[in-house]
Formats: sequence, C-alpha cells, structure tokens
Amino acid sequence: MMFEHKSVLLHETVDSLQVRPDGIYVDGTLGGGGHAFEVCSRLGDGGMLIGIDQDADAIEAAGERLRPFGEKVRIVRSNYERMAEVLEELGIRQADGIYLDLGVSSYQFDTAERGFSYREDAPLDMRMDRRQSLTAADVVNGYSESELYRVIRDYGEEKFAKNIAKHIVSERQKKPYATTLELAETVKASIPMKMRAEGGHPAKRTFQALRIEVNRELEVLERSIDTMIGLLKPGGRLSIITFHSLEDRIVKTRFRENENPCVCPPDFPVCVCGRKSRGRVITRRPVVPGAEEIEENKRCRSAKLRVFEAAP
Repeated sequence: MMFEHKSVLLHETVDSLQVRPDGIYVDGTLGGGGHAFEVCSRLGDGGMLIGIDQDADAIEAAGERLRPFGEKVRIVRSNYERMAEVLEELGIRQADGIYLDLGVSSYQFDTAERGFSYREDAPLDMRMDRRQSLTAADVVNGYSESELYRVIRDYGEEKFAKNIAKHIVSERQKKPYATTLELAETVKASIPMKMRAEGGHPAKRTFQALRIEVNRELEVLERSIDTMIGLLKPGGRLSIITFHSLEDRIVKTRFRENENPCVCPPDFPVCVCGRKSRGRVITRRPVVPGAEEIEENKRCRSAKLRVFEAAP
C-alpha cells in the first residue's frame, strides 16, 4: 500500500519557515515527505534537509519521494526527541528551521494492521515505532482501572472515562482484549445511547488516548520544544502543526514561556530573575486550514499551526 498522506497546511507551514536556498532544515516528523518535498524544492545546492521519523514505513516512502533531491536530503530513523543527538551525529550544530506535523498519517490510520483505527478489525497495536515493546493491548490489558481512567480522561478528554475504564476491566477478566473492534464495542457500550451520536465515533477519544499513551506523544512534545528552540540559528523558526487541544496547549504555553520567561512578581519595577527571552511568537493566533482544504481533506479540520522565531 502506498504511504498516502495529504500534507496539512502545506504552503502555510513551509512559507512560515522562510526557506533560504543555502539553509539547513529539520523535519522532525517526516511521514510521507510531503512538507519535506516542498522544502527541498526551495533549496539550492548548498541547502540541506534532515528528515526524522520513527516509522519504518514512513522512512521508506519518504526516501523514495525525496530521491530526486539526492545529497540535499539525510533521513534518520529516530524520534524527534533525539533531534540534538541526530544533528550532532551529522556534524550539524544549528538549523535555520525546524518543523513538526504531529498528526497520525492517513497511511497509519488506513493500514488496518497498525491498529490505529476503530473502524477496522486488527490487532491492538498503535505503535508508531514497531521496535518498541509497549502496545495498546498491553495498556488495555495491563493497566489498573485507575490508570486506564487517568489515560482516557486526560488524553482523550472523554467525559465517560470512568465508565469506560470500569467496563474494560470487567470485560478483560473474561478474556484479554486482542483486537481493535473488541475494544471499540466495549467503549460504545459504556457510553449512554443518547450521547453516542455526538462528536463522531464513540471510540474516537479512547483510541486517541491510548495512542498518545503508547507513543508518549505529549511527554515527548513537552520535553522537546525548548531543546528545538535551542537548536535554531539566530532568527531561525520552529513551526508546529497540532491536531488536538492537548498538543496545542503545550505548544502555546512553551512558546509563550520562551518568549517571556521572566518569573519576577508583576509589581517589580525591573526584572531581577535574569531570564532572557529566547525569541518571539510569530503566530498570535494559530493558522488554521481554509474551507477549501477542509473540503478536500476532512481530517485536517482540527489542525493548528504555531510558529516561533529564535532571537536574532
């Protein structure tokens, strides 16, 4: 199957990087290479793109797609939380631009055996990096009821989290969960009938929560933003596309704190904490897809792009 994925906010993201022909750019979530292809198209002979992804299928697909750019492209199988080490191994100290597209690719959703979808029956997997051992089945069958409740409530923002966790624990005592549809059925049965019609598929939020837990998505994002800002050259930009409020909140908060890190009480006449601004937030409001893009790609509805520029 082709690694199909429509790049969300493609031109808005690449334009936000202000690509210089001789610049060095890092794609921390390479996916099928859609954004990377557009960046590479704007690079001259002295430019370089480093693509990082933990998914072997993505690496293969992007390698094929970016082949015409030859030596300008370096692709590394890793997680973007290791970006500093990846760049160091390539002998690169700083980049002109870094970007992340945090969405799960359409390929990952549509390849049933990856276990991301609640619409297809498949093993409960959900690993972005299939080298890691923890799967969604391990979480569903191994976490305590209170741990499951926390994951589904916090990462899925699911108001029936308590009931869903209780039902999962009760059902798994009869037989451990093995497939996506088994779990989707339990989730559906845990939500009152009249609420099921609201906000898409009833299992959507629970599956999102499990995916975030399995791949440590929010933890990695929270920990990596300051590091990525530190890897930018003066005036370089970090552009991040998020797909749900939890990610967006982290990006918004970290950007704001890097712009204004002062912790002095507001009534102090001058700053004495000595914490210096690391740059400025370019997007006071996030950039969102237009009606035309949403019409073409329903999955991009919730996308938000935020951009930070390192101090000159």
